[in-house]
Formats: sequence, C-alpha cells, structure tokens
Amino acid sequence: MKKICYIVTLPVTIKAFFIPQLKYLSNKGFEVSVICNEDFELRNELNNEIKFIPVNIPRGISFIDSIKTIKKLVVIFKTEKYDLVQYSTPNAAFYSAIAAKITKIKIRNYHCMGFRYLGFRNITREVFKSIEKITCYLSTHIECVSKTNLELGITEKLFSKDKATVVFNGSTGGVDLKKFNINYRKQWRTELRRKYGIDEKDFVYGFVGRITRDKGINELLEAYFNMNTDAKLFLVGGIEKNHKVDPDLFNKAIKDKNVIFVGNITDVEKYYAAMDVLVLPSYREGFGNVIIEAGVMGTPAIVSNIPGPKDAIRDNETGLLVKVKSVKDLVDKMDKIRKNYVSKEYSNKSYNFVKDNFNSELLCKHIYQRKKELIENE
Repeated sequence: MKKICYIVTLPVTIKAFFIPQLKYLSNKGFEVSVICNEDFELRNELNNEIKFIPVNIPRGISFIDSIKTIKKLVVIFKTEKYDLVQYSTPNAAFYSAIAAKITKIKIRNYHCMGFRYLGFRNITREVFKSIEKITCYLSTHIECVSKTNLELGITEKLFSKDKATVVFNGSTGGVDLKKFNINYRKQWRTELRRKYGIDEKDFVYGFVGRITRDKGINELLEAYFNMNTDAKLFLVGGIEKNHKVDPDLFNKAIKDKNVIFVGNITDVEKYYAAMDVLVLPSYREGFGNVIIEAGVMGTPAIVSNIPGPKDAIRDNETGLLVKVKSVKDLVDKMDKIRKNYVSKEYSNKSYNFVKDNFNSELLCKHIYQRKKELIENE
C-alpha cells in the first residue's frame, strides 16, 4: 500500500479544502496521513480512516522554532517512509520541503495556494519571496490552484514551466454539489432573509471571508457607504484580531443597521442563497473558493482582477472584475450589477460554469489519477 502525507500549518485548511480528497484517496487504497497543529475536532472527523499526526508548526519567522519543526518532521518522515508528501501554506511547505529533501522522499509535491510575499513590501517581501523560491526549488512537483497563479509563478521566476501544473481546472477542493445544492436556494433565501428581517425585494451584497484589510474590507465599506444605498450588506466571517480595518469605517459599519456582521458559521451555503451578489475585493488570493461556492448557489460575484479570483468567474457573464484597491471602480461595479441585475440569467450562468468546471467529485478523481501516476512513474 502506497503512503501519502498532507502537511499544512492550520487544521482549518484541512477542514476547508482537503477532507473530501483525503477520504477519496483512502478509499482508493492509499494509506493517507495528515500533519498539522493539534485539533481534536479534525482528529474525530478523520476517524482513524486517515492517520492524524499533530505537530506544532509555528507561524511567522523564528529560527529556533523552524529548526525544531524541521527536526520533528525529519523524524516522522524517516519513520513513516512516505512515497509522496504534499505540503501547502507557506511555513508548513517550507519546513516540509526541507525535511522531505533531507529524508530523500522521492515525490515532494508543493500544492501552491498563492504567494504570501505579495502581501508584503520591501525587505519583508524579499525574505518571504526567498522562502517561496527555496520551497519551489526543493519540490519535485508544483501544483498551482489557478492558471493565473501558475503564470505568475513562472513570471516571478519561482519555478520553471516544466515543473508546475494546474490540477483539473484549478481550486484546491472544488465545490461539493451536495452541500451547495441550488435546489434549496429559494427555501434558504426565504429562511435567512426572514431571520434578519430582510424583504425579498431588498438588494443584498455579501462578503465571505476573514474580516481584515487584505481582503479589501476598507474598499468594500467605503464603496458601500459612498453609494448611499438602501441595500443590505452581509459580512460573513470572523474579525481578525489585528484586522487593520480603518477604525472610522469599522465603527460606522457596526452602527449601521443595514450592515450585518454574521461571524463564523457552518451553513454558509444558506447565506450565498440570501445574497444577490458576492463581493470579494481582495488584494491577493490563491484562488478564492468562496467565489465558486457562491456561483454554484446561483449567486454572481464582483472580484478583484488578480491571479486566482479572475479564474473563478467569467467577466460580464458570471460576475464582474474590479481593479484592486479602487473604491471608484468598486462603486461602479456594485452599482452596475444592481442596476443591470437579471437574476435568472446571472444565476443560471454562474451555476453552470461552476458545475462544469469545479465539481469536487471530478476534482477528486483527477487528484487521485495524478497521485497514482506520480508514484507509478517514479
């Protein structure tokens, strides 16, 4: 039985993106392990079907912590003798690539979910870019979550064209059509709008993700208030401790009865159904899975014209692209999509685009086939 291990820093990454494919690989005969920070909820969800190995993988930069983590991974890799390791997220990928090279694991697969260094400037940017380059250099194979991230990686000289690929049509985990079931759209829309006292005729903008500056929250709030609109705004997701959102905008949003802070939830599919459009004006993204989740629920999206998100829509068909950090363009696009909103047309196109390109069942099959071929061809 061939052995595969997935390594990430935070358990939430496994929960959000990888569980369906891990279980699919296990069912297909691979012995599958997961390494990340301890999480008893994840341990229970994997339920002995997938081996869970907790390792404290630190975030940030610390030479001592880095050495400790690499040593732990080296011991595990020597003991387990994996045929293939796959690592994602910056720190976990960096440490795993080094440990896997030291232990001579033949297939070192970097699942690249975006480039963290793009969110920094000056010396910090160069440090994180160097880390990214080392990770790519030590990896035997690189999987990018979108075609535009693949192109960016080649342009930035992080890796060569012959070393990298995009699995299927991109995204990390695709969309589960059973969970995000458009047949319940009308029911969930009515249910959620009634819960928050929103009339069916009201227009609802929505955001799903971490409430933090890099997600474009400043631009979203400024654009929303500049429109002087009677539309509602759902903000779905946790507020980061160091969110760096403009305090005046943040306080204004908290006081505005039309801005609804939802927090972290487990039934996000219902909120997509209640929205008329998703707005994701991020500064950087690996892909932006929330875009295709909304799309398969029949909800179009306004997204930043950056690598990743622009692969998740068809401009002017399933949504609109907006200039990064441009409040004016965001106002124009938010206004345009409301004025020209044709619910059924946008809804049908969004649903069909995602169903045809990002079905998680089809993605799992492609991932299995790729892993199988990588091991067989080694």
